[in-house]
Amino acid sequence: MTEQYVMDLREIDESQVAVVGGKGAHLGSLSRIDGVRVPEGFCVTTAAYRRVVAQSPALDAQLDRLSRVSPDDQETIRTLSAEIRRTVEEIAVPDDLAGVITRALARSGERTAYAVRSSATAEDLPTASFAGQQDTYLNVVGPAAILQHVSRCWASLFTERAVTYRRRNGIDDRTVRMAVVVQQMVLPDASGILFTADPVSGNRTVATVDAGFGLGEALVSGLVNPDVFKVRHGEVVARTISAKQREIHALPAGGTREVSIDSQRQEQPALTDAQAVRLVELGRRIEAHFGRPQDIEWCLVDDDFHIVQSRPITTLFPVPESADQENHVYVSVGHQQMMTDPMRPLGLSMWQQTAMVRMHEAGGRLFVDVTQRLAAPASRAGLLDLMGRGDPLVRDALETVLDREDFVPSLPDAPPAGPRGGAAPDPVETDPAVVTGLIERSRASIAALRRDVRTKTGPELFDFLPTAFEEHKRVLTDPLNFKAIMAGMEATWWLNDKLETWLGEKNAADTLTLSAPGNVTSEMGLALLDVADVIRPHPEVIGFLEGVEDDGFLDELAKLPGGTEARDAIEAYLDRYGMRCVGEIDITRPRWSERPGTLVPVILDNVRNFEPGAARRRFEQGLEQARKKEQDVLSRLRALPDGERKAEEAKGMIDRVRTFIGYREYPKYDIISRYFVYKQALMAEAESLAQAGVLADKEDVFYLTFEEFHDVVRTQRVDDRLVRQRKDAFRSYRALTPPRVLTSDGEALTGAYRRDDVPDGALIGLPVSTGTVEGRARVILDMADADLEAGDILVTTFTDPSWSPLFVAVAGLVTEVGGLMTHGAVIAREYGLPAVVGVEQATRRIRDGQRIRVHGTDGYVEILS
Repeated sequence: MTEQYVMDLREIDESQVAVVGGKGAHLGSLSRIDGVRVPEGFCVTTAAYRRVVAQSPALDAQLDRLSRVSPDDQETIRTLSAEIRRTVEEIAVPDDLAGVITRALARSGERTAYAVRSSATAEDLPTASFAGQQDTYLNVVGPAAILQHVSRCWASLFTERAVTYRRRNGIDDRTVRMAVVVQQMVLPDASGILFTADPVSGNRTVATVDAGFGLGEALVSGLVNPDVFKVRHGEVVARTISAKQREIHALPAGGTREVSIDSQRQEQPALTDAQAVRLVELGRRIEAHFGRPQDIEWCLVDDDFHIVQSRPITTLFPVPESADQENHVYVSVGHQQMMTDPMRPLGLSMWQQTAMVRMHEAGGRLFVDVTQRLAAPASRAGLLDLMGRGDPLVRDALETVLDREDFVPSLPDAPPAGPRGGAAPDPVETDPAVVTGLIERSRASIAALRRDVRTKTGPELFDFLPTAFEEHKRVLTDPLNFKAIMAGMEATWWLNDKLETWLGEKNAADTLTLSAPGNVTSEMGLALLDVADVIRPHPEVIGFLEGVEDDGFLDELAKLPGGTEARDAIEAYLDRYGMRCVGEIDITRPRWSERPGTLVPVILDNVRNFEPGAARRRFEQGLEQARKKEQDVLSRLRALPDGERKAEEAKGMIDRVRTFIGYREYPKYDIISRYFVYKQALMAEAESLAQAGVLADKEDVFYLTFEEFHDVVRTQRVDDRLVRQRKDAFRSYRALTPPRVLTSDGEALTGAYRRDDVPDGALIGLPVSTGTVEGRARVILDMADADLEAGDILVTTFTDPSWSPLFVAVAGLVTEVGGLMTHGAVIAREYGLPAVVGVEQATRRIRDGQRIRVHGTDGYVEILS
């Protein structure tokens, strides 16, 4: 079959990315939309690129060297990329290929001016735009110059920024090919960029037009500030007209030149309002064709718009699908659960199957629709109060939406549930037996699940699991379970509110809850100190663990002096806590039992940083501090007017908080224990499918929903294309930051702290554990990278219960995500660590190794060096 080296743009559609690259495919598709004018031209296909690069054996060796370079080694990437570009540019274009390109030029006249533009096969895609990663050359005239610039476009596949971008998006250099678009130049009066959604707020109803005089390169290069028009529902709602002193013109003989704009035109708008509205209408047509918001390059010639490019806006957070056209307000589940990373489809669907409320997926994250609760006054007040106590940024974001008045409908309050005039349900008694009974019921239910699931395989397993999910939800929705959780939280709030009012002391409950009984998460951190005590006396075991690189090390341990005891201690720890891991609400994440090597750095830190018996001592010290704090508070209260009553009330609440606050962590332990049982059963099915050749890899099931997994087990067939698409989508979601609140218009709101009581330059957050501490910041994004010393302050994105083993080794905590009652806050208080959470971009604004001061009482962080 003869290779096709040149294709007219009008022959091309979106299905031909592999042949003409992303830009070429989009331009071809654009040229088919009614009413959209695209400058004529053709595409030099990827077949031509393959033909040319195949002539150079040196290129193969250079690509081999590049594949072995670390993505962080920018110097080597820079050097090798430059070598590869020189190699590609120096390859002679074969005569027959040059002839095909020259004949295509002749159809429009050889002296016509053209734009020569790169079009890589990994460019302008829905999951990775690669905008600006390769090169464009304007106003190129004559066959020789065109051929030279086609070679330059081929070479631009290996610019340093393109190579680095591919690495960050997990794309292999060898799998990408370069096509080149050769398009007739248009010489515009004005040009610019149209975003069919607001690129800053994400609002899909607001389009943004950037406009300047002359060629668009003046805007792209930053030579001038553009005029900016905001258009909503066919009307310009905001405009900024800039002083435009320079523009770029095309020269008759080829190339471009920067020229001055005469003073009378500098502050004239590049577009009229009517033109901006007309351009947006055109953009909406293009957006509808491609099915997603677009970043569109346009030119205006004699009041007529020409479209020279359209690509998806890949930085927008997706919007949950809705069955209606009504307005919706969504709150992030990940910010409540301390897991803002994207989840794979199986993880998303399993959480949805077992959740107490309906959840909507977008961008690999889950959201709850709170529109109805915001619409009625009473439920709105309750929701805002609950959100504000947990995370003030969520409350602020919701209030920002409510301030618009027209977005959330206004509904009457629902009638009260239950009998008329019925009182609130009786609160649970302050009785430790309540907690003991709940834990015993949980353990019995999980033991029954383990017993029953053992006999289930194939379709029978998938018939059984929905019943298990119902039991899962029954245990969690037990009214007594909810009362016990709320009893500890409400007692904490009561103590903090009342003791601040009566004694002027902030966050007094933090010390009163130290070493509270029955906190399974804090016990997990202390238990790893006990594991370190077993290992510490055995230097050969320590030396062996320092060299561990994979997860099969436990069997090897037994061959060393003291190794059997070390292995038994680690395995006993895994028997109790091995179902946990970072991001544990996603069932697809590897558990500690599956990757015990994750714990090794933390164990070694504990061996190095602590003396034997540290766990017992820490717990007893916490008990003593809490006891002394209780005596101090009650003594001071009794000295106040009406002091005996206040002291009696406070004593009741102190007893209540110590009875119930530890249980706050147990329901999550129950959920994750069940998840591990589900996962083991599901992965046994995946293993069978992989052995039967149905799946290429057992972990491919992670990219299927629970229902799709069931279908594969039933039919013994899988849609490999769907799995590949899901993998690509998941990779793209990792680059997105989920908002705390998201609207159906696509507006992403993160909220703001409305405070003026912090020093200039301080990083504001939410105070969740009292005290002030100064120390070295350790910015740690993965537990496996832990390398802590006494006095370090942990700075990370979020902490779920799996991070608690690190808490015993640090002096303070700073996170980007969190609330007053999320797990990290509860454990920080339990261990007496000053902590500030909800610090926006903390892991970027604080550098590893910097000295910082954490003000856990007042909720801010100072960077000292």
